[in-house]
Amino acid sequence: MESEHEVTACDSCGERIRWTVTAAGRRQAVNADPNPLGNIAAYRDGVGTLRSRGLTTERPDVETYERRYMPHAATCPAPRTGRSGRAAPRQRSGVRPVRWQGWTR
Repeated sequence: MESEHEVTACDSCGERIRWTVTAAGRRQAVNADPNPLGNIAAYRDGVGTLRSRGLTTERPDVETYERRYMPHAATCPAPRTGRSGRAAPRQRSGVRPVRWQGWTR
């Protein structure tokens, strides 16, 4: 059983998540509770870091030391904002142009 001390809340939706580290060294959020339908296998490495890997056709099953989790990005009810942090592109039509007033001192 995983401990609850590393469970945190998603910034977007408030659901319980755990942060894992992928083989590429990136952080990936998974839902806090294991899920038999999940496609992420997570395990503790030798120093206690929660590591994750995607289940693939080459390795479709979890090992005895791994548990299945669902990636939180697939289940988060909050709308995604993308990499820029903006929810939608800036409005371009219907915007009044700014008149150049020259430099002021």
